[in-house]
Amino acid sequence: MNTSYSPLPGLRPVGSDQVLDQKIGDVTGDGVPDTVILTGRVTADSPYVTGITLVVHSWGDRRTFRVQPENNAGYQPTLLLGDFTGDKVDDILIRIDSGGSGATTFDYLYTFAGGQMNLIFDSEKYNQMWNYTVDYLDNYLLRVSSPGADKTYTVDIASRGEEYLNQIYNPNGTLKKPVQGFADPLSGLYPIDLDRDGTYELMALQGVSGLYHADRFGYMTNLLKWNKGAWELVQQWFAFLG
Repeated sequence: MNTSYSPLPGLRPVGSDQVLDQKIGDVTGDGVPDTVILTGRVTADSPYVTGITLVVHSWGDRRTFRVQPENNAGYQPTLLLGDFTGDKVDDILIRIDSGGSGATTFDYLYTFAGGQMNLIFDSEKYNQMWNYTVDYLDNYLLRVSSPGADKTYTVDIASRGEEYLNQIYNPNGTLKKPVQGFADPLSGLYPIDLDRDGTYELMALQGVSGLYHADRFGYMTNLLKWNKGAWELVQQWFAFLG
């Protein structure tokens, strides 16, 4: 992560960059509210944004921190401040829509420790860790396997309709040939205070589809909690669309 800081400037973005979102909160832990800004370059007549940059103006020590996420282009970039680590200090969550067919997102969570910005959640690393296999089974069943959690979910898909099922199954309910679906990368990351203790957990969704993206069955959902410097899986379920 390439992070830099400089003496505190004014709040006017430099060059063609525009302010995309702005929040106020103590993210440095010094008891003084800081100004947290997302900047980027907006293309004329398009919602697509490039060069997305996180800027933190620390009013306590009069410094400015800047960092660009790995994926710094997309749609509707937003900021959220909240405590995810339990230290009673606001952390910084950035969410960016990719705009791809799978409606995937780029998500980054930053915290301050030792006077510098640290990346503690990266959607790319999350996607590498959480992979699933999706298999059609005989008798109109779909199985989603989660090796990372050592769990398997099996659901009845007979309600998909005769025209759809006839593409895949023989009249006796057996598969015409092996067929697999797929799970998308991260399709949404949401803060949720499950214990109502003021510390947010992360609810991560990944879309599960069958023959094509529009053939969406539901979402693999992981609930993650920060514990001793790492994200711990608290709950996992396959949310099947009715």
